[in-house]
Amino acid sequence: MKQGALLVCAGAAVIGALVVALVMHNRIAHAPVAMVEAVTAEYGQHLIRNTALELGSGQSDPARRFTGNNLACASCHLDSGQMPGMLSLMQAASKYPAFSKRDGAEADLADRINGCMQRSMNGRPLDKDSVPMRAMVTYIEELGRRYEAMSESQRGGAEPAGFVEPARKANLEQGANVFRNRCMVCHGQNGEGLKATADLAHGYLFPPLWGTDTYNSGAGMARVLTAARFIKARMPLGQPTLSDDEAFDVAAYINVQQRPGMANLEKDYPDLKGKPVDSTYPPYADPFSAEQHRLGPFAPIREFYKKAE
Repeated sequence: MKQGALLVCAGAAVIGALVVALVMHNRIAHAPVAMVEAVTAEYGQHLIRNTALELGSGQSDPARRFTGNNLACASCHLDSGQMPGMLSLMQAASKYPAFSKRDGAEADLADRINGCMQRSMNGRPLDKDSVPMRAMVTYIEELGRRYEAMSESQRGGAEPAGFVEPARKANLEQGANVFRNRCMVCHGQNGEGLKATADLAHGYLFPPLWGTDTYNSGAGMARVLTAARFIKARMPLGQPTLSDDEAFDVAAYINVQQRPGMANLEKDYPDLKGKPVDSTYPPYADPFSAEQHRLGPFAPIREFYKKAE
């Protein structure tokens, strides 16, 4: 066998071993266990880890199914949000209440959770006084207290340098190459993810990135800059080594694929000047196309609003 082929095989073996190790870790860390429904941090963490099982297709009572896909909150908020850094939940409670430009109103932590339920989870909102909602809020507040007790060295996430936005339009062809070479081994050839078990009620070890069972068009992760920041910080899982250009291109490639649509997106951002430059859906308060809002370059859009101030 030629040396190049040997290197390819060796590389595939290393990646395969890493995936197996991560799969086994997730099977142990996220194995569903019986849990008493109560307003406790423990139950809140259980819901964030096992969202589909408790609030989705695994819930025997249809009236208590709130998610429209089989993701878990922990699909994005890794290690149930306990990991400092990108999309950590450890500081989430301290950021609310806050004004939401998307809603045009003040939002508390429960409102923010319901935003995720409707967008990232492609579902419907929970009653803010319900036990599941109060338990998740309790858990996130407990994470905040834990964060305050940590030293500065413990608070620093083990992540690469923050994402720096390339000054160009995203390259979908290059994004497809990155996906095939760095993402497909976990997320599947067609972005379908890797199920935890044959029963989708137990969710995914590695979540789907497009298709019918993923976040919808109104989710924050459907925006290229949001996705690229997360990908640069966290992916590939356990080995975040993508460059800014690779993260940017693969985020764009993922987000041009088909996914569930969210209704009434035109009602988002009552003040359109507050809409993110990478928001993929109209209306806009600027003359730029939906494609440029989706793929960039974004500097001209920012410059337009700066001049309009």
